[in-house]
Amino acid sequence: MALQVIGAGFGRTGTLSLKAALERLGFAKCHHMFEVGQDPAQQSYWLAISRGERVDWDDVFEGYQSSCDFPSCVYWEELHRHFPDSKVILSTRDPEKWYQSAADTIYAISTSLPTWIPSKQARGLREMVLGIVWNGVFDGRFEDKEYALSVFRDHEKHVKDSVAPERLLIFEAKDGWEPLCRFLGVPVPDEPFPNLNDTASIQHIARRMKMLSRLPWLLFAALVATGLLWWVL
Repeated sequence: MALQVIGAGFGRTGTLSLKAALERLGFAKCHHMFEVGQDPAQQSYWLAISRGERVDWDDVFEGYQSSCDFPSCVYWEELHRHFPDSKVILSTRDPEKWYQSAADTIYAISTSLPTWIPSKQARGLREMVLGIVWNGVFDGRFEDKEYALSVFRDHEKHVKDSVAPERLLIFEAKDGWEPLCRFLGVPVPDEPFPNLNDTASIQHIARRMKMLSRLPWLLFAALVATGLLWWVL
């Protein structure tokens, strides 16, 4: 099975809604960061990619008909060459709103994952995301808002300049079913377009990660306090 639809838009441009829409239209499964987080095989592939190792894209996307979101959107151009019959969707949104959303959610959770956590899987996922996205795409400068926005804009311009117009759809989730279905040549479903916003849940996870990152220091402080109490008594 070959990828038929390749998402080139960065994470936090409505990619979760796009994933649900593509799967509803029959382009299932749709590859998304969620799959990488849940599938050990996917984690192994993408960790290898983040380390500069070569992989077989057919193996990475076996069982998938479409893709969107990080990390696959970073490699959209390679994927489009490897799957030459594919179409490209550039999911997008207002750059300022994109930056704030990314900073409050996926960047916050990526940088809050404790380095001491014993799970090899979690450490590998953190290494992969930092390597491909934050230290890769954004050169370790995502917190420099103007730089991050320039990367976002340059990425979108490159996609628009590189893909044949008939194979490219520039898409916002608010556009709904019609342009997406027309581009893909499928009927419009008789149901509302998916509107999946996971901001609140991701922010909740980020807060929990920050608490976990402080845990060793809290334990150390507790041990010190216990020792001082024992000495005083």
